[in-house]
Formats: sequence, C-alpha cells, structure tokens
Amino acid sequence: MSLLKRAKRWLVLGHRWLGIATGLLFALWIGSGLVMLYVPFPSLTEAERLVRLRPMAWDAVAVLPDEALVRAGEARMPRSLDLEMRGDEPVYRMSAGDGRRITLSARTGAPAGPVDADAALRLAGGGPGASVDRVERDQWTVTARYDPLRPFHKVALNDAAGTELYVSQGTGEIVLDTTRFERGWNWVGAVTHWIYLTPLRARADLWRDLVLWISGIAAFTALTGLVLGIWRLRLRRRYAQGRITPYRGMARWHHLAGLVGGIGLTTFIVSGWLSMNPNRWFTSLAPPADLRAAYAGADNTVGLDLAKLREIGAQAPLGLHLARIGGHWVTLGLDRAGTRAIGDAPDAARIAAAAGLAMAGARLEGVERLVAHDLYWSPLASGTLPILRLRFADPAATWLHVDPGSGEILNRLDRSGRANRWLFTALHRLDLPVLVGHPPARDAAQWLLNLLAGVLVATGLIIGWRRICLKAGAHSPLPACGERAAATSSSARRGGSRG
Repeated sequence: MSLLKRAKRWLVLGHRWLGIATGLLFALWIGSGLVMLYVPFPSLTEAERLVRLRPMAWDAVAVLPDEALVRAGEARMPRSLDLEMRGDEPVYRMSAGDGRRITLSARTGAPAGPVDADAALRLAGGGPGASVDRVERDQWTVTARYDPLRPFHKVALNDAAGTELYVSQGTGEIVLDTTRFERGWNWVGAVTHWIYLTPLRARADLWRDLVLWISGIAAFTALTGLVLGIWRLRLRRRYAQGRITPYRGMARWHHLAGLVGGIGLTTFIVSGWLSMNPNRWFTSLAPPADLRAAYAGADNTVGLDLAKLREIGAQAPLGLHLARIGGHWVTLGLDRAGTRAIGDAPDAARIAAAAGLAMAGARLEGVERLVAHDLYWSPLASGTLPILRLRFADPAATWLHVDPGSGEILNRLDRSGRANRWLFTALHRLDLPVLVGHPPARDAAQWLLNLLAGVLVATGLIIGWRRICLKAGAHSPLPACGERAAATSSSARRGGSRG
C-alpha cells in the first residue's frame, strides 16, 4: 500500500506540473487543429499548375525527346520527361538521379538557363504594381522538397487576393502560390500546430526531435490525467454527499471534463506524437528511389518523331508527360482537365510486370481494381479513383497503389503503414469509414471532441494559474496572487483533495 500511495502521489505531482508546463500548448493545438480543418498548408496543386501553363507551341519544337535525353548528359535515365512551355519557349524538363532539375530548350536542345527577376515577372503574369523579391527559403518553402528548385523569385501580383507566386530561379517553374488568406490563417493554423517556424523547420532533424519530445511529454501528461481521472472516479462507493468526484470548484469541473473529453484529447495528442514516426516504426508511404527506378525499368528509346509529336499535339494542348514503366515509355497528354494517356496506355499486365521487377521478385498475390474508397484508400488521403492495388507476399506484406491511367505508383503501403493508417490517420484526422463520406458529420465530430477537450484544457489552465499564484504568494506580497492563492487553498481544504 505504501508503494501504491507513493506511485499515486508521483502521478498526481507529475500530471499537475507537466499540465502547468504544457497547458498552453494543448490550447494552441486544439485551436490550430480546428483552423486546419478548413485552411490547409499552401501548396500548388496540379490543377493550379496546369491553369498557369501556356498552350504548347508545337511548331517551335525541333528537338526530339530521345535527343533531349542524350543532351541531358546523365548517366542514369530520368524516370520521366516533360515537354511544356516556359513563357514563350518550349522546354523539356527532367529530374536527374540525384534530384537535380534539368531544363533544356525544345527549340535548340541547349540548357535553358536561370531566369532573372524580369523573366520571373513575365512567367507569373505580373501586371501593374506587381513586385519581385529573391527568396532562398521562407515560411512557405521551408521543406526539403523545394531544395532542388532554390532560390526563388517571389512575385507579388498586387491583386485583391494578395497572391504571391514562387518561380524557381534555376528552372523557371512556378512551384507554389499563396494568398493573403492562406498565409494569415496558416500562422494560427499549420505553423502553430506543427511548430513550423522557419529557422527551426529548416533543420529537419532538430525540428523532428523537438516536436517528438514536446508531443511525447504532452502525451504523457494527457495519459496520466486520464488515469487519474478514472482512478478518482467513484460510481459505487461514492464520496461524501453521494459525489462521484472528491473535488470541488474548478477542480471538480476539470475532473468531470476530463472524464468526458479526456479520451478525445489523449487520442489526438498520442496520435499526433505517432505522426512524427518515433523510432522510425512506420515506413514512408512514398516509394523509395530504388523502387521507382526498378519500376521504370531498363533504358529504352521514346521513339517519337516530329510528325508524331505534332499529331499528338492536337490531343495535348499543354504538352506531354512521358513516363517509363517496365522499360517502355507511356505518352500522357496535358490539358486543363489534367493528364490522360495517349495511344499505348499501360494495362494491368504491364503494370504488374513492372511492379514485380520493382519488388525484387516478391510473389504477386493479387491485383485489385478499386472503383470506390475503402479502409486503406480514403478520399482524405488520396481521392484518386479508380486505382490498382497490387498485393505482394514479401516480408513486409507490401501493397502498391497505382494509377491505371498513367501507371504512376501513388503510394506504397506495407504492414507498418496500414497500422499507421489506424493509429494516426483514423484517430487524429477522424478518417473513419462512417465519417469520411459525410463531411458535415466529420466536422461536427471534430468540433465536439475538440470543444470537450477545450473545456478540459481551459479548466486546467485556470487551476494551473491558481497553483502558480499559490506558490508565488508565499514569496510575494502581490495582492492578486495572494487572494487567488487563498481562495484556491480554502477550496482545496474544503474538497479534502490533494489533487
């Protein structure tokens, strides 16, 4: 019993002081999470990118795709090749094996050099009043995926929405757009929620470790509170006057709110901690570079001449995306509606054969064509339909999800990824089958759980402030703290609780 009492006392003290230390973080996470339901972090969607592309000048194309691949001078064949406009110039774009972006003129085959501020302004369609700033890294381009495209010309269009476009200085690509609305709300949304401050987020390992520790401590705080709340609850042998809680005043409300909202709060915090992939328990959904390279297959010629290119141009007003699958090139046309296969589209057999090579000979257990979302292909995480699901009998029980129209691998989902789908996506984002098909119901559930958690956190903040005043009152003559401390002390004595 003595050991149990000591453990309980340390649990109470740990929860009390960790709650004081993390209470404001809980409040910020709840508020910012609700903002993120409606305002995501800024990104350039494929639809937004295509809207800004100029129509392809097919008559100006004089360099064949195979010639462009040779002129790139890369030892390894790129996985894909794009033909589109950069301003008034048709260009080929490709990614080197080391991630570098290569841009060649489709008119001359020469490297399309960096763009200056004036060229960036023209590419962004800037009008009167537009301005250009050079940016290496800022709040909206902080992640590593922008590294091959740095630095940027940030073009402020001076329009009513406060639009800013980021143009890669090296390639001339528009890689991001933001509006005043997105930037403003993201400061109180994603930036706050993810602790996404530029000087910190630029150091990815430091940021990850810091968020892991902070969210881990917060998760422990929430768990200890839930344990204590259940421990101090009496439904049968009740406290004096038939009460189910030993607390009075604000502490009573905190206890009762914790019993109702504590499960939701604990679930959100623990699943948020798991999203940082502690101890690398979960594999990434993004297929690794070696798997993508094996899926692309051996080098092969594209085999398109100028006449064929211009014939295809009638079906692809914005250009082409050429993808290599199992050693064969697939031609995809670009228009305002998106990307679609032209001619020899990849069939399920070719995709399965290429995937078998990528999976190093692992036995293919089955190929399933999904025309509706299911437990592991949710509209919140993807949205694309139909898709092919290829299931392999490798040690990790890997699934590959592939777009049947383009042959692109959309994600890799192994046993750990399927576990993460439930431990993070389902619990943190309420990505549950009963809710995802009814967005108003999901929003209502999010608001209900977060408001219950908010009551719990608000009462905890008040109790924490009074506790600080109580401690400060012994060493400070400040009347406000002294009065609050006395009231808290009196309430605690009447409640007969040390919590």
